[in-house]
This record gives sequence, structure tokens and C-alpha cells, in this order.
Amino acid sequence: MTDGAGGRLVDEYALVAFDLDGVIYLIDRPIPGAVEALGALRAEGRAVAFATNNASRRSSEVADLLTGMGVPADPAEVLTSAAAAAELLRDRLPAGAAVLVVGAEALRAEIRAVGLTPVDRADDAPVAVVQGYGPQVGWVDLAEASVAIRGGATWVATNTDRTLPSGRGPLPGNGSLVAALRHALDRAPDVVVGKPEPALFATAARRAGTGRTLVVGDRLDTDIEGARRAGLDSLLVLTGVSDVPELLAAAELRRPTHVAADLAGLFDPAAVVRVPGDPQAGGWSATAVDGTVQLDGAGRPLDAVAALCAVAWSAGTGAAVRPVSPEAERVLAGFGLTR
Repeated sequence: MTDGAGGRLVDEYALVAFDLDGVIYLIDRPIPGAVEALGALRAEGRAVAFATNNASRRSSEVADLLTGMGVPADPAEVLTSAAAAAELLRDRLPAGAAVLVVGAEALRAEIRAVGLTPVDRADDAPVAVVQGYGPQVGWVDLAEASVAIRGGATWVATNTDRTLPSGRGPLPGNGSLVAALRHALDRAPDVVVGKPEPALFATAARRAGTGRTLVVGDRLDTDIEGARRAGLDSLLVLTGVSDVPELLAAAELRRPTHVAADLAGLFDPAAVVRVPGDPQAGGWSATAVDGTVQLDGAGRPLDAVAALCAVAWSAGTGAAVRPVSPEAERVLAGFGLTR
């Protein structure tokens, strides 16, 4: 069962807000089909936004990176957790206040741009600590942040992504570094700015005016949950972190509106499904049997995903999936659902 009774998914929305890593590019290379999809949106004059938890680049740098990949972008279209964190601190602190920065130079630049003073040491008497991803962040940085926070500094995390995608698979993200500091301090950050907090997507949605906004992401725990918390529809693409086993086990707050293998699902009705679907449709039959979800029949793989979501989500998360037909076994193996 495809979306929109044969219509294109993109036609239902006034603005499409994209996550970046795992959706548009992987580190510094565009994901296959992404350049073409964004080019088609531009050619049709459609409004787009880019929302990223990555605090290691400024909006202008992200726009330059996208443009260099063949995806023309304006800095005003880019929403980063670094800029959002800096704006939050600007609104809470007096001008010129010292902020200890744990992260990349881009985060320091954002703090400086809003009239605050970035510092590196707890001895500089910072009134806040802002923590974002940076490939060079090490023990010394975390130690200084620990001392400052114990001394009363407000602790702001740009995001808590456990991992970030790479060509070698998921690598530790800012959330893993936040977890180390959380463990040492036995407390959580005072504020988390990025996804799954709804602020980035809510800001993007305001740009759509009275029209609807579609969030496109690759992570259930950040992109999809963030969209749900902002009251927006979402499209999960299977080009990044989250996969079908994770989707079937997803808690309600992390369940997308639509699923597609990649960005072709925006334009091709046959390349996207709405979830949950009908458990008895598209040539497939999904049923709950003795604590498992059984799949029988044959058809398109995405229709199988929609049918499986219907049963797995009704039965509760974590149900094992078992094939009945040979075609079901092949499709489930392709999604990593058989051992």
C-alpha cells in the first residue's frame, strides 16, 4: 500500500526539512540520489530547510558544504544545534559572559557571534558550559567542564546523539561524550538543545506558514522523535543509522509517518509506504503467533515493512519476526530480520 493513493508524497507538504548526516550526505560525500532529489525540489520551487545536531560546523559552513556537493543551499536555510545553543545562552546570560566551550571551533564561533566570551578553563569563571561534538574533544576538555559545572555553571548540551554515521559504521557522537560527563557528575545536562528536542523542527515549521512540514531523517531517536514532539509528519529513510529491526521495536514516540529506502520516496509513490499499514495487503500477510510476528506471501519489500509495523506495534515492541514463505524469508534477510 503506497502513500497518497498514487500521488507524490512531496505534494502534500509546503516545506521539507532534512536532517543531513545519513540523509543528504555521509561525512563529506553525498548519499546516492540525494543531489538529484534536492535538485528536483529546487526545480519545482519548493521550500526546504536543513536541520542538524552536528555542532562542529556553522550554518554558513554547512551551506558551503552542501553547495560543494551539488546541493545549492543558503545559510538561512540551515538550522544547527550550535547556533540554537548559542542563541539560548545569549537570551539567558548578560552580554560578554564567559562560557566554557567543549567542542569544535564552530561552536566557539557561534558563542562569540552572539556576544558571549568563549573560554577553555574552569579557572576563567564561566557561568555556563556548552558541550557539542568535536573530533578533538578529550579528557582535558571534559575535566575542565566537570570542574566548572560542579562550581555552579549551567550545563547546556547541543545534542545527545549516541553515535554519528561514518563510512566505517556508527562512531561515538556527542551523546557518548555527554554520557561520560553525566556519569562523572551523576547528573544530566540542564538543557539539551538539539533533536529530539522539538526546537529545531519547530523553527523550520514556522517558515512554512500555514502549510504542512515534512521532516526527513534517518534516526528514530532524534529526527523522528523530534518531529513527533514538534507535531510534524516524518519520513524515515533507510540510508543512515536506524534500520527495519529498530523500526519494528520503536516506542510510539519514535514511530514515523512514512518509510522509504531513500529520498526517491518523496517523488515516487511506489518507493514509500505509510506506517503502520494493513497487515493483510500488498501480497503480504503479517500475523502475531505465540509472541512472534509471522510474515507470509510475496510482494514489494516496503509493503512488507508496513504490514510488519502494524502487527509488531500492536503486539508490543521487541517481537521476533519469522518468515513463512520463501519470499518472506528473502525479504526479511534483506532487512536484517533473520539470523
